[in-house]
Amino acid sequence: MNIKENIRTSGKESQGLYELKQLKPWCDECLGFVDQRKQANMWWLQDPNQSNIDNLNKLRCEASRHLRNKKKEYLKAKIDELETNSKKKNIRYLYRNINDFKKGYQPRTTIVKDEKSDLVTDSHSILARWRNHFSELFNVHGISNVTQHCMYTYSRTTSAWAECL
Repeated sequence: MNIKENIRTSGKESQGLYELKQLKPWCDECLGFVDQRKQANMWWLQDPNQSNIDNLNKLRCEASRHLRNKKKEYLKAKIDELETNSKKKNIRYLYRNINDFKKGYQPRTTIVKDEKSDLVTDSHSILARWRNHFSELFNVHGISNVTQHCMYTYSRTTSAWAECL
């Protein structure tokens, strides 16, 4: 074994592997219930008769019940994970998960002001705004006729810099 593998194995043994956060686990059954509910809603919108209303209400109840039960199972599994981390003295993972519970869902705000102080929310416009901002920030616009000789002269003595411009 080489040094890199030794470091990895000792890190795994002492600290464990860090698992990336995943979104709440949705099973195929959950997506099936949601799709059925959407389809029933479309049928009701196209033909609002009593049978479509009853079908929609029945599917809404079933989907809500199933999703509620899956959420309970998910939370119970997370609480069990917290308990095992507490018992195993994995304090870092314990507090990381506790903070995730405390913070809850935090949506990301991606709003930037453009040159005219208008708010921009489109991802492509935001990217273009940051590109323009940093190009203005890092590019010097006042000095355009700098030659290689001037750069060399400036690096040796600063008094010769005025002669190059």
